[in-house]
Amino acid sequence: QVHLVESGGGLVQPGGSLRLSCAASGSIFRIYVMGWYRQAPGKQRELVATITSGGGSVYADSVEGRFTISRGNAENTAYLQMNSLEPEDTAVYYCNAVASGPLDRTPRTYWGQGTQVTVSA
Repeated sequence: QVHLVESGGGLVQPGGSLRLSCAASGSIFRIYVMGWYRQAPGKQRELVATITSGGGSVYADSVEGRFTISRGNAENTAYLQMNSLEPEDTAVYYCNAVASGPLDRTPRTYWGQGTQVTVSA
């Protein structure tokens, strides 16, 4: 019912910045949480940051102080501003949302297809 599309990934040098975007569409009653996860080759998918409908956010220790998650004006978008990027940040970044539909209104988890972020000199 909910479709998530990420954009903004690419190749950046160490110390550089990127801004990722996630847009949610489909049959949506309410989005409770949006977030970003990442998965590097050979590693498990891990939390990067999440933000609730009330604006509260949490970050992984590895990105605290460097990344900032935010919500768009339409409340169906999320952004991840990534500064001071390091080679260790190289991964596929996935948008995540917890949302309910207009019929049963049961919260469910949705995932985007991911966008590649590569940090290399």
